[in-house]
Amino acid sequence: MGEPEAGSEFASGAAAAGLMADTQYILPNDIGVSSLDCREAFRLLSPTERLYAHYLSRAAWYGGLAVLLQTSPEAPYIYALLSRLFRAEDPDQLRQRALAQCLTEEEYQAFLVYAAGVYSNMGNYKSFGDTKFVPNLPKEKLEGVILCSVAAQQQPEEMRRLWQNCGDLMFSLEPRLRHLGLGKEGVTTYFSENCSMEDAKLAQDFLDSQNLSAYNTRLFKEVDPDGKAYYEVRLASVLYKDPFLDSEVAPKLKNYEFQGSHFRVTRGDYGPILQKVVEHLEKAKAYAANSLQEQMLAQYMDSFTHGSIEAHKKGSRFWIQDKGPIVESYIGFIESYRDPFGSRGEFEGFVAMVNKAMSAKFKRLVVSAEQLLKELPWPPAFEKDKFLTPDFTSLDVLTFAGSGIPAGINIPNYDDLRQTEGFKNVSLGNVLAVAYSTPREKLTFLEEEDKDLFTRWKGPSFDVQVGLHELLGHGSGKLFAQDDKGAFNFDQETVINPETGEQIQSWYRSGETWDSKFSTIASSYEECRAESVGLYLCLNPQVLEIFGFEGTDAEDVIYVNWLNMLRAGLLALEFYTPEAASWRQAHMQARYVILRVLLEAGQGLVTVTPTMGSDGRPDARVRLDRSKIRSVGKPALERFLRRLQVLKSTGDVVAGRALYEGYAAVTNSPPECFLTLRDTVLLRKESRKLIVQPNTRLEGSEVQLLEYEASAAGLIRSFCERFPEDGPELEEILTRLAAADAQFWGDSSRTPVAY
Repeated sequence: MGEPEAGSEFASGAAAAGLMADTQYILPNDIGVSSLDCREAFRLLSPTERLYAHYLSRAAWYGGLAVLLQTSPEAPYIYALLSRLFRAEDPDQLRQRALAQCLTEEEYQAFLVYAAGVYSNMGNYKSFGDTKFVPNLPKEKLEGVILCSVAAQQQPEEMRRLWQNCGDLMFSLEPRLRHLGLGKEGVTTYFSENCSMEDAKLAQDFLDSQNLSAYNTRLFKEVDPDGKAYYEVRLASVLYKDPFLDSEVAPKLKNYEFQGSHFRVTRGDYGPILQKVVEHLEKAKAYAANSLQEQMLAQYMDSFTHGSIEAHKKGSRFWIQDKGPIVESYIGFIESYRDPFGSRGEFEGFVAMVNKAMSAKFKRLVVSAEQLLKELPWPPAFEKDKFLTPDFTSLDVLTFAGSGIPAGINIPNYDDLRQTEGFKNVSLGNVLAVAYSTPREKLTFLEEEDKDLFTRWKGPSFDVQVGLHELLGHGSGKLFAQDDKGAFNFDQETVINPETGEQIQSWYRSGETWDSKFSTIASSYEECRAESVGLYLCLNPQVLEIFGFEGTDAEDVIYVNWLNMLRAGLLALEFYTPEAASWRQAHMQARYVILRVLLEAGQGLVTVTPTMGSDGRPDARVRLDRSKIRSVGKPALERFLRRLQVLKSTGDVVAGRALYEGYAAVTNSPPECFLTLRDTVLLRKESRKLIVQPNTRLEGSEVQLLEYEASAAGLIRSFCERFPEDGPELEEILTRLAAADAQFWGDSSRTPVAY
């Protein structure tokens, strides 16, 4: 199945004719929907812990609205339109009105699935893959439902204005709008529309020169009639103007000349949204369990108020020190996966409760970590000078606000903290439980004889992989660096590069970070390194014993873990865009690279074979010879993993890119012919599940847990009840902020404001 032949004509023409869009760009009516179960963990919280969790959740949900402004120009308008629509009438009530407007049951269900997808992804691009999705019904029919709704009867002009602002873009599949990306490659709101990758690189060099982090920034470019570029680096913060007393940010809010270009550093991005975040963090602070949590929240509030990443780092230090809390949380501009340049963080906030049984296993893994690190295939000098024992817990998620929910987390992402002060590992148990539940009949690309084994051991093997990935993958490895005083954190005379046999020739200079140096490949490269560590160390009997596996069971866990990774490498092709020769999802690119590495090992270890399915359509099979995992697979992974770490440690961007992008290339070279296999993957792909999260509500002095059915309608209801007091205000804030940004998504030749 290929791309649509035409761009915007395809979307509008298909809608007018009642045809459905290419399945790459829709969410199917039968998409899986699961509820996140945290009832038992919440029940065990004390009244004070519940209040703490409630206000942290409120802060996270408010902050999550910023993701709409970080995704696409139309996303805030779509959200506001849906919010008004479903606040005025329940999905079941709207159904009757829609059917009276000549929609079929299938078309109305398609609309509910679309709306649930927007809420679940916090925008109209998939959080996993960065692909746009559009309503799977004719545009004219959807417009009729919206304009005859109760919301339109109550506020006709406002609903029509919202529709006019987003209706066309909601359906448009012109080529540049199909994926997130920079410049001609796609859509992004981290940069103004006229920015290119060269602009992003120049801005990163400027930020490095001023020791400013890109995590909480966006970049806006204006060009004067003479072609001179003016750049605004805008920090996320409540404050815009400078108060008398301020953080370290204030002196940097000024104009600069840098490499022949003008830069101005300002702040106030997402200000009204972050104000709500700060207010609820303040309320949570009153119910903190200890002084570490109080200081952590105070620093977060300072960070969001002033736009200070340094304050967020300070808060993260207190968070690292707060070992084993009953209620765990983290909040801020965290993951840089969706920034096309790889440096800017998407807002994310989670609140979760400890799962004691699985946490006990992870605790035993932490105890063994220092010994297990010695098993990794690089010299001791390439490992941190001292293993900083982290907190590692399994949590049941109460709230995860952002564009998606991961299965595990290793944070903070600040290199300097991770290298010298430590980190935390989090496995999200109830999210993993949702991921485990794959029906046997939907296990594509596996041999029939593997499916029962895969079904039985996928969950347990994934527990092992997540634990190793987060703790010993992301938690391992040293970055060779030189500080601003010229001092090195390694011995230049004695440390030898095992790949070249020579002394270390490159390292990280002051102000440089992993993200800033490796930029566009940083996230995927690091995920590949962590996944490889998981595969490599799961062969260790000590690891398997920690998780309770011995003998035949242990061997089955190893086999399914490796097979799962290889199958994921094939499934990853869904997230590759041939026209741009680019990947849209860091983890899936990483898994494809591992598939390529293990295929390259040869000797029949792995084969990927095109076949024909019983339905007469193209199919494929992934085979793994379990007898060769240790004899062929382990040495191949060992060589690859050592190269990844050495290039990362030394900051060798040129060689690192050559290695990683070489394996990440997707061609039609035999024997696998991956471009052709991509068509097969798209033909048989299964959409990722949508997850319905609960709400908490304060009733008197008690916090109640509100749960919802596992359906598109249930997911919509959860969002309708998420902001009961100030829903209209939030809609106004979002559309006002989107309107202010709109000037940057169009004509690039405006006369810039004087700097």
